[in-house]
Amino acid sequence: MPSGAEWLLVILALLLLFGGRKIPELMRGIGQGIREFQDAKGNVKKEIEKGMNERPKEEKSEETK
Repeated sequence: MPSGAEWLLVILALLLLFGGRKIPELMRGIGQGIREFQDAKGNVKKEIEKGMNERPKEEKSEETK
C-alpha cells in the first residue's frame, strides 16, 4: 500500500492531469462502472444458481412415464 507521501503525489498528479472540475466526473464514472459490474456479477450468480436448481428435461420426462 502506498504511504501518505505517495498518495499526496498521486492526488497532485490527478489534479494536474484532469483539473479540479473533471475529478468529480471521473469519480462518478468510476462509481457507475463499479456499480454496473456488481449488478452484472449478481445477475450471473443468480443465473448459475437457477441453472443448478433446475433438473434436466430428460429426467423430468422419464419420471412421467
